Amino acid sequence: MVKSSGGITGQPEGTGGATPPPGNQILRLLPRVALDAIAPWLEEVGLRVGDSLFEPGDDVAHAYFPLNGAVVALVLPMRDGRAVEAATVGREGVIGGIVSLGHKPSFARALVQIPGRAARISVSRLETAKQAAPGLHDVLICYADCLTAQVLQSVGCAMVHPLEARCARWLLMTHDRLQQADLPLTQEALAEMFGVARTYMTRIAGALQRRGAISYRRGIVRVERRELLEEAACECYGAVRRHFERILPGLYPTLEP
Repeated sequence: MVKSSGGITGQPEGTGGATPPPGNQILRLLPRVALDAIAPWLEEVGLRVGDSLFEPGDDVAHAYFPLNGAVVALVLPMRDGRAVEAATVGREGVIGGIVSLGHKPSFARALVQIPGRAARISVSRLETAKQAAPGLHDVLICYADCLTAQVLQSVGCAMVHPLEARCARWLLMTHDRLQQADLPLTQEALAEMFGVARTYMTRIAGALQRRGAISYRRGIVRVERRELLEEAACECYGAVRRHFERILPGLYPTLEP
């Protein structure tokens, strides 16, 4: 599923301690003692589109901190074969074994939507580090609150907002995480995530393109005018961002100038 490229710890000159892997907001915000507690056990792995990090009912063995570019979705498989997205995790977060203790069966599937790299640590090592560095536990608890807010907002969004607004919201969040205009997404993948037919997704993408918000070529959605995408999105995008900033300022990635 994932390919290791070895450890990713290091020593910043003149400071001592470990250097956080570049590209993950949680690791960047950790107190020094917390980072030192987990850094020796982190390894960098590659994430490919379609990789499943764990399935419903699986014991969660590792926690993954997505680095620049990687996006992982928590999806709920249905008996009819469809799978509906509940939340997505990118450079702002971590997926798997965040706060639970002991037996850790997963309720959802963790599916890689956009390929990239991640820093991975075994859940047992993470638990040991949390006991050694309470600051690590505190940051992960704050993130768990933010992730719960995203899930709850997604439920409400799916109930009351049209697909065009939901799609615009999701594209904005992906734009934030990747920090680039070109998003490597197929219409098939978007259709599967929202649980709709591809033809319906094609109409939605076409509507956003006619607005001038995006353009599309095979396998790439390009954000042309972000302000138009924001106009098309529902209020859920702003609500989630504001909650992130209230709970842990600096966690949600902002676009670099």
